[in-house]
Amino acid sequence: MDDDRVWKFEERLWRASEERYHERVDPECVMALSHAPHLFAGQAAVDAVSGTPEWDEVAFDDKTMSRPEEGMIVVGYNVTASKGDTQFKAACTSVYRRRGHEDWTVVQHAQVVPSGGTNGRR
Repeated sequence: MDDDRVWKFEERLWRASEERYHERVDPECVMALSHAPHLFAGQAAVDAVSGTPEWDEVAFDDKTMSRPEEGMIVVGYNVTASKGDTQFKAACTSVYRRRGHEDWTVVQHAQVVPSGGTNGRR
């Protein structure tokens, strides 16, 4: 997956429906999120993204990406997302693994919310 497609994939997850999350979050995923209990793994990680807003506006800055090995992509960025009057800002990382041709899933996602930040969820 080329770099542009990686960032589009990540943005689509922020704008995604619950169904899309369940398709793209790997059953082996580990997440660190801004809401209790903060650490989620496996089905709990999949469930943790249920009820997340389908953000209307999403912007990334300070983007970075690495490809430590074939079939693995790591991204890091700052995000600002909004829906109506709700705004969310965080520093994030995601790790993708390729399961098959053009079939990528999220196996790790973390969000660090600045103190005083809102508690919106991805």
